[in-house]
Formats: sequence, structure tokens, C-alpha cells
Amino acid sequence: MFDLTSSPRAHILPELPAQLSQIVWQRISAFGALAVTFLLFAGPAALAAPLALSATTTHIDTAEQDEAPPVLTLISPVDGIELVSTPAGADDVVAKLRRGFRLQYADNHRTEAEKKWFARHPEYLERVFTRAQRYLPYIVAELERRNLPLELALLPIVESAYDPFAYSHGRAAGLWQMIPGTAKRFGVKQNWWYDGRRDVVDSTRAALDYLEYLYAFNDGDWLNAIASYNSGEGNVRRAVLANNKANKPTDFWNLRLPKETSMYVPKLLALVEIVADPASYNVTLPEVVDEPQFMVADIGSQLDLALAAELAGVDVDTVYQYNPGYNRWSTDPTGPHSLVMPIDVAEQFIAALDEVPKSERVRWQRHKVASGQAISQIAEKYNTTVATIRSANNLRSNTIRAGDYLMIPVATKPLSAYSKSADARLATTQNRARAGSKVEHIVASGESFWTISQRYKVTTRELAAWNGMAPRDTLSVGKKLVVWTKAATEGPSLSPTQALNNTTRKLNYTVRSGDSLYLIARKFRVGIDQIARWNNIDKNKLLKPGQRLTMYVDVTAQSS
Repeated sequence: MFDLTSSPRAHILPELPAQLSQIVWQRISAFGALAVTFLLFAGPAALAAPLALSATTTHIDTAEQDEAPPVLTLISPVDGIELVSTPAGADDVVAKLRRGFRLQYADNHRTEAEKKWFARHPEYLERVFTRAQRYLPYIVAELERRNLPLELALLPIVESAYDPFAYSHGRAAGLWQMIPGTAKRFGVKQNWWYDGRRDVVDSTRAALDYLEYLYAFNDGDWLNAIASYNSGEGNVRRAVLANNKANKPTDFWNLRLPKETSMYVPKLLALVEIVADPASYNVTLPEVVDEPQFMVADIGSQLDLALAAELAGVDVDTVYQYNPGYNRWSTDPTGPHSLVMPIDVAEQFIAALDEVPKSERVRWQRHKVASGQAISQIAEKYNTTVATIRSANNLRSNTIRAGDYLMIPVATKPLSAYSKSADARLATTQNRARAGSKVEHIVASGESFWTISQRYKVTTRELAAWNGMAPRDTLSVGKKLVVWTKAATEGPSLSPTQALNNTTRKLNYTVRSGDSLYLIARKFRVGIDQIARWNNIDKNKLLKPGQRLTMYVDVTAQSS
């Protein structure tokens, strides 16, 4: 170790002439610690080279100089120790984060409590940072491009644990957990086909736009801006105004905010401190390679996701993992006409897609309109939307005539193959084993999460979570819900009032010659999808006479 308290120049540069030592020391002062490291490794010969360039070049053979490329030789300052030069690898995103941290805040006991939790659960951090590999390099690059604090890259850990399919009881979705209203406000598209809140590119743009707005709204206070992201700018503004009126400080630590928000900011800051110095907390974070993980490909039209997987040479699951915003079997017919692809197959995908005409990127089914058939029933049958059918057939209204033919875009594979579609994710959630007895409940007219939860003696939050929903989501009549009850019974006993108000009844129906799912659904005023789901059958296959079907019908809807 050098004793830098006395004559540091003499210790660091002991063998250089006085004049050269003075010049070198001036360089060290100018360039700082990085220059110290380089000059120590370069040695006296390399240091002298710039000062005597003409002298050294006279000793180099011209032919050798032309043939060999210039190289940098590292000379060890200690005899007997070789310096091994290794190629520079990709940077670690976590290391980049540390260099980009810049939030200023006072330590607080609330932060300490959160740090202790993370330190006790290193497996959680391992799991989350491993999952973040796909998204973190992109988010960090976007933060750098906007010159925003890199601490914000850790917000998705607090929000969703970097799970793009996360959905909260407050109806928030995606990595950044945006609620529908905020997403719409910042231009995120949400419809039957596509929910941009789950798309990494679309949601990141909107989330960072929102955070920039909140920073300005909170007069340049990042902690209050982050609190506003969780609680809403109105709640934080009211807390600030209340403190102003009471002559109290208006920084985050002194505001009266909802309990969730009061712990939200400390949780982020705890993560920041652990990432900044994991060794101090006996935590080892996994390496997150700082390389692009995906490319956004312009596809120009609607595309079946199973076909996209085939063209890219990956499975359908992979396509959904990179494109979690798509709800169905294909991209949205009205856009966005883009697809996120793993970086290592993106070029192959683009080249293969160019060979497929737009008319062949989805499969088309020719459908003859039956007497009395509505366009909405046709849309339900083919798992598409009325708007899509109208657009594909240039229809100005929903009016169709019996005998007309419609062209319907349909999936190239059975819907079960699209394992991360909204329907498939719901089935996975509903079929997950839990404690208690599983009961299937068909939503009747007038029912809500609250009335159903009261009937089964569960909470609205539990009921919603078991069915991949939020308590404030709308329930449609005929929708199947799963309920996990403590009692091992098929269903709860009904009071006379409940029995009177419950107008849905189980019905066993035997298929007759000439029957179809469409005709049966129309007859009992239920959906084709519902009959298929209740009986676990493929709605695209023909029914056989004598086949027995179970249905749940609203008796009040059966009168003409």
C-alpha cells in the first residue's frame, strides 16, 4: 500500500527523471483515478513514448510497421507478474444502474424495514432480476435517452415483479401496472385484441411520459412524483396543500398518504440501496447482460401468432412472452402492426414474413349467414369481433341478410394452442389448485362480485383473483366463475330470498338431428362459447344426435 500522506509523487513514480515525473504527475492530476490506473500499468517506457516519438520510431522497421497492426502491451509494474488481457464483454445492467443512481433523499426507518425484508428474501431478488433480463436493458436505455434517474428502472419490481401478465385488484396491468384511465390518458390502446398496458414498448413509453409529467407537477420533487405514480397526483397534491396550510414540511416523509403509498416509495429506495451495495446486505444479484434482447418488427398487417412463431422458428409461448399485449390468437386487425421478436431470430422472422402475402397471414373462413343469425353471434362463433367482420367485408352497419356469405379471419390452429391468450390464461388461473372445494358459479342477471362473495362467504378480492379479475371489473350474465369454499359441498345453501332472486338453472339437453351449437345457443339465449366451455367441447366440431349437453340458462330470458 502507498502512504499517500507524504510525498505521493515520490511513491507512485519512484524511478522517473524529475522533469518527466513532473509532467506525468500533471497528467495524473488532470485525468484522475482512471489515468492513475492506466499509467501504472503502462510503465515508464510507455509514459516516455509520447515525449520521444521521433526517437522511438527510428528503431522500428518500416516493413514490420506496415504488416502488423498497432497493439497495446500491458507492462506489469511488479516483476514476475503477468498481466492477462481479456476481451471486453457486455456490461452488466445492474452495474450501469449503480452508476446512474442520482436520487437525493434522507434515510428513514421505513426504508430500513423494507431493506431487511429484501435481505431476508434473496431468492426473490434472484427470481425478479432473472425475469427482468428480457426487459431491463430496453428500459434502462429509454431512461438514459430521456435523461431520467435510473432508479426508475426498479419501479417495475415494486409494481409487478417484472411480470408483464401481472394484474392487480385495482385493475392495473403490465410491468408498470397502469390502470385503464391513466393508460388511455397517455395514448395506450386497449381493446378486445390488444392491451398496450402489457406491451413492454407501449407501456414503458406511457409510464415514462407519466413520470415526467408527475415530476413537473410536483415541482421537481422525485419522491413526491413517485408517490403520485402509486397514489395519483391528486392525493399527493392534497397532502402537500394540507401541510402547507399547517406550516409543515411538504417532502414525502412528512405527508399523510394512504398506507400503500407510504410504503411504496421506501420499498423502491430500499431496492436502490441494495442494488447499490448488495454485499453490505449479504445479497448476490444475478448478472443482467446489457445487450438488446429484442427487436420490434414492422409487420404491416394482421398476423396469426402461431404463424409468426413458425416463421421465427420459436414456439407460440415465446411469441406471447415477448408480446404480452396481444389478447387473442393474432395481432389486432387495426394495429399496432408490429411484433416484438427475440433479437437472435428477428432477422430470420422479417425475411420469412416478407415471403408471405398479407392475404395469407391469417386463415379465412367463408360463412353463410343463417336465417335469424346476428353478426354478433357469428363473431362469437369464430372468436373475433363485430368490427373485424365488418371491416373484412366492407359492411357499413351490423345488418346482414340470410344467405349472404361473409369472410371471417380465423386462427390457423386450435385455440388451445395459443397458450398465453387471454382465454388460455384465464383457464390456467381458474384451474389452479387451491385450498377448499371448487365450485363453478354462473353469473345471473343482477349479480355482482359483492353479492356472489356474500353468498359463498368469501371476499370480493379473493373471488376476483380466482378468476383473473379485479373487484371493480364488470361481470357479464352467463360468465363462469370459480369459487373455492371451505365446505366440501357443490354450492352454498340458498335462503328463500336468494333462491327467489337466482333465476339461473342447470339444464340437461340431448342433441337432436339437425342441431348445431348455434341453434341450441339461440334457442336458450346463451353463448356458443358458454356451451363449449360448460361441456369442455370444441365449438368448431359437429354435434352428434344423442349427445348430452349441460347448460345454465336464465329462466327469465326464455320467454318470447
